Amino acid sequence: MAGSSEAAPDHGRGIVIMDDWPGYNLNLFTYPQHYYGDLEYVLIPHGIIVDRIERLAKDIMKDIGYCDIMVLCVLKGGYKFCADLVEHLKNISRNSDRFISMKVDFIRIKSYRNDQFMGEMQIIGGYDLSTLAGKNVLIVEVS
Repeated sequence: MAGSSEAAPDHGRGIVIMDDWPGYNLNLFTYPQHYYGDLEYVLIPHGIIVDRIERLAKDIMKDIGYCDIMVLCVLKGGYKFCADLVEHLKNISRNSDRFISMKVDFIRIKSYRNDQFMGEMQIIGGYDLSTLAGKNVLIVEVS
């Protein structure tokens, strides 16, 4: 861990940020001027996030065995992460000896009405989910 003589604990595939981690100094980065005065430090630099998404894409391809994938992106929060993940999956496919077909669709999940939990989720948009039976489906949701 940068700035610490203590070794970061090994938690398998994840990145651990200790509660007392002061973050990276802003002088190490460039960032939009409209954030000046609002930011105090950077916890996770963009490059680390990109590397982690690439590693996740490799793990997904390993887990599914380079089979065709149907990606369901849960909007709105998952859009950017899903786009980045799909791009890495496509790059892996392009650089492999087997082309992987990927289809992407978008759905929204509604579980609240007027700030009240409805007790069930309503899926809006996307395919008839019954058509996904027997397929490799990757659901991308950011919460």
